Amino acid sequence: MQVILTNQPLTAVEADALLILQFEPEGRPATPSYHAIRDSNAAWLDEVESSGEAKGRLFETTVLHRPDGFQAKRLVLAGAGKANKFDAAVLRRLVGAAVRKAKGNGAAKLALALDDDYATGDFAAAIAEGVHTGNYEVDTHKSKKDERTELVEFKVVTAEKPDDLQEAFYRGNILGEAQNFTRDLANEPGNILTPAVLVERTRAMATLVDGLDVEVLDKDRMTQLGMGSLLGVAQGSPLPPFLIIVRYKPATPSTSTDHLALIGKAVTFDTGGVSIKPAEGMEKMKYDMAGGAAVLGAMLAIASLKPTIPVTAYVPTVENAVGGSAQRPGDIVTSLSGKTIEVLNTDAEGRLILVDAIEYAKRQGATHMVDVATLTGAIVVALGHIHVGLFSNNDAFRQQVQASAARQGEKMWHMPLDDEYKEYLKSPFADIGNIGGRWGGAITAAYFLKEWVGDTPWVHLDIAGTGWLDENKPYMPKGPSGVCVRTFVDLALNWK
Repeated sequence: MQVILTNQPLTAVEADALLILQFEPEGRPATPSYHAIRDSNAAWLDEVESSGEAKGRLFETTVLHRPDGFQAKRLVLAGAGKANKFDAAVLRRLVGAAVRKAKGNGAAKLALALDDDYATGDFAAAIAEGVHTGNYEVDTHKSKKDERTELVEFKVVTAEKPDDLQEAFYRGNILGEAQNFTRDLANEPGNILTPAVLVERTRAMATLVDGLDVEVLDKDRMTQLGMGSLLGVAQGSPLPPFLIIVRYKPATPSTSTDHLALIGKAVTFDTGGVSIKPAEGMEKMKYDMAGGAAVLGAMLAIASLKPTIPVTAYVPTVENAVGGSAQRPGDIVTSLSGKTIEVLNTDAEGRLILVDAIEYAKRQGATHMVDVATLTGAIVVALGHIHVGLFSNNDAFRQQVQASAARQGEKMWHMPLDDEYKEYLKSPFADIGNIGGRWGGAITAAYFLKEWVGDTPWVHLDIAGTGWLDENKPYMPKGPSGVCVRTFVDLALNWK
């Protein structure tokens, strides 16, 4: 699929469908593209608006076939909602929705009119991202694909094509492709994407771009180092665990001593271990590596877009299985830092693999750390499927991450980490317990991680409610969302 930025008259655009943004009537901007329709197809426009067929509501579409004065086969009024709420995040979703609807209606070549008021870098990047994420399908393993037209071309038509718009458009293409790479990984079932296969795919990814180095710690090396917390989770599975490390170093060394670490949980399948999960919904636990997938997708984009600071990804990957050698509730393990953990629940395994990765990242020189994990059901209870739960030990760094998330339209909500929550994690038999009881589960999980962070500026992102869509959205199919990829890349590119 080609995503093209072009400058030509709308009437000359050749496409199966040309999308024109239509806002709700109150406060509707008088865009040139909207007036271009009125100039040559006023009767049709008056009819669909007066009848209520086209009100500009978000994701609503109204189609005119064979429009007068246009080369495009169809004109599509694409509902953009309220003008005062329209931003790059809305446009991203709108484009994704238009792509998905057009594919179902036989359109292989689409175009979108980007009026001057919206011809900015943020909007251009959002369009490219929306095209890629909307075009994504989850039927990789179907022998007979769902019937739909394959999108081969998407044109963005502007009055001008300044260099900064082209650069942003390129960035959007990179980010969209990286997000889909992440979704591909998270969509794979546990029998196909094992920890060893994730290692292979990481190595293959690193060959696609210049500037990435991959190192892998295997079970023997992690045993030598003393990563007992990570290895304890893996011991019930015949599949060996790994710690995947992906390094990006800028070609020109930075004058800053900052080194960003992105740490992603990658449990390729989570049964819950001996503390086994309910059968209903367990099949989704293939996405328990969505955090690791997001980190790897971000590194793919980072290597292409070349931020000025070094970034290293750490992806601990295991399978949490039930078996005769599986970790038991009540077991005590010793982490890489030397801190001992009483394993009160084997289904609280993500935090166990993350703490050894966090400790290792610190030893490798990380000055700032962000970890991302499908960590707790409790965050879904608290925030639903709308916001990522964000926890931090450093206000300045938290604000920096939140600023990146806001620019990228990824909603994150700051959660508390008061010292009183540590009381829930006390153990009479070890330094700390791996769960804190029923109350504040997402917070106690984050506080558990905080015990290994120390003074290093750190943000924890719990994506258990946002890493997977349980139903089709207009702009994205049911399945993995690829959340946090754009935030991580933005963070690196706009480092302060």
